[in-house]
Amino acid sequence: MTDTAHFPAEDTAHWRPLRLQTLVLLRWLAVFGQTIGVLFVRFGLGFPLPLWECLGLIALSAALNVGLVLRFGAKGNVSRHLAATQLAFDLLQLGGLLALTGGLLNPFSLLLLAPVSVSATTLPPRETLIISVMAAAIASVIAVLHLPLPWIIGEELAMDRIYVIGIWVSIICGIAFIAAYTIRVAHESRLIADALAATELALSHREQLSALDGLAAAAAHELGTPLSTIALAAKEMRAEAEEGSPLAEDVELIISQAARCRAILSKLRNLGSDASDPFARAPITDILAEVSRPHEARGKAILFYGEKTVGAPPVFPRSVGLLYGLGNLIENATDFARETVRIDTAWDQSQISVTITDDGPGFAPELVARLGEPYLTSRPRDPQGSDAHQPGGLGLGIFIAKTLLERTGARLSFDNEKASGHARVQITWPRTAL
Repeated sequence: MTDTAHFPAEDTAHWRPLRLQTLVLLRWLAVFGQTIGVLFVRFGLGFPLPLWECLGLIALSAALNVGLVLRFGAKGNVSRHLAATQLAFDLLQLGGLLALTGGLLNPFSLLLLAPVSVSATTLPPRETLIISVMAAAIASVIAVLHLPLPWIIGEELAMDRIYVIGIWVSIICGIAFIAAYTIRVAHESRLIADALAATELALSHREQLSALDGLAAAAAHELGTPLSTIALAAKEMRAEAEEGSPLAEDVELIISQAARCRAILSKLRNLGSDASDPFARAPITDILAEVSRPHEARGKAILFYGEKTVGAPPVFPRSVGLLYGLGNLIENATDFARETVRIDTAWDQSQISVTITDDGPGFAPELVARLGEPYLTSRPRDPQGSDAHQPGGLGLGIFIAKTLLERTGARLSFDNEKASGHARVQITWPRTAL
């Protein structure tokens, strides 16, 4: 019925644009560190190394930074493709420096993990995979093709091949671990941020509605006095006007419209508290029929059953939270059902329950305990399309629907009716919640 979690091939929905200033600053730090390192090895330690070749590679990074700032400015954001291209350049430049200074025997070969970490934190998985493969390829090449490690003149530092292989394996494992772990952590952090943003937006809308109620009551209070004055003046005019004259008819119209305005202002003063409003409350069966009606024309049968009932249907306040929560769950059931959605209602003296079951593939067993959390990815864009077989995620819609229903006093549980699927959501209210 609802979607299951996965990492899409390209998580562009949660991609956060990376500032050019960040990449430029990191590259300047690399240029500074590389320059100091090369000069210290050559002149501080006195080890021979291809100095001008190394400085040439470092100068390329500096030139790239200057060109990017001149072309785009230092404050703008960069596309994911441009960011990935810059990280790929950084990998190639670092690989070139390592190849000139000992390959994997150079202790700074560990820095091959840095671009992978930056990519996994900020870029979608596809770009991170490309950067990771590049880092692994560069590590493999410089493990074989490289100049000798700078060392004392007249002495040769020889390392056993097994040791070099061990360094290569450790770097490959580090690339894989950092990419996978950082992608997961960054992905969940972005989803939590989205959930918080959605919650803040919902709370902001709620505060605006509350403020609107207060504004309406204040307006009704302020308008009451001039409206009473208008009604009083109209009544005095009626006493002076000749009966049956056009003026008397106009005065009667003014009096009747003033009375109508006072009735409207009276409703505004008691907005939402009119117990006589016939639409303020409704039986749960009527509410379910109302929220299901928009989804009946989607080619799926929505069947209602009420076999385990005692007495008249319970009456619920028609709150926005209740309507949205139930409507969202029924919409998801309709999306993922093959042919039928079944809605069972039951009530007795102690509790009321609504069970929504579809005949679709059901929930992934390993995700049942996490359903309703704001950590999972969004559903496929088109459940009826070519990617409908792919698992999706329970996004913020289910998270907010579950939260709103729990505010009404409900408890929700998610499971599969059968081993082969048929997702089922059960919503239960104690009678005291009404």
